[in-house]
Amino acid sequence: MDKLVVSGKRKTAIAKAMIEAGSGVVTFNKKPISFLSNLQQLEISEPLVIAKDVLGRLDFDIALNVKGGGIACQVEAARLAIAKAIVKFTGKDDVRHAFLAYDRNMLVADTRRKEACKPGDSKARSMRQTSFR
Repeated sequence: MDKLVVSGKRKTAIAKAMIEAGSGVVTFNKKPISFLSNLQQLEISEPLVIAKDVLGRLDFDIALNVKGGGIACQVEAARLAIAKAIVKFTGKDDVRHAFLAYDRNMLVADTRRKEACKPGDSKARSMRQTSFR
């Protein structure tokens, strides 16, 4: 199979995962994921561990290119992109079911966004103060 490109989003962060046949190397913005903190490494490697349990081995490389948002949202967008890429690359339904059984947000994007400010108010929920004298 050739190289596949799959994207994942979380708030304003957009991750593109390029997956191709290889030996299981994962890079985050052209750096190995070992440059991230331990918690972020664990969160990114969750779909890889589940896929390894189901498939037996990881015979593909994943290159992540992430833009926008903060580091937490970038990691969550990357996690979503990795899981979607593995399902699309392998084409196996049992991998998809394993991801959904573990956490639905591995394959389904979280659509929550910041609420818009209302006209004449300073924030989304706060109302303009008035004094009744």
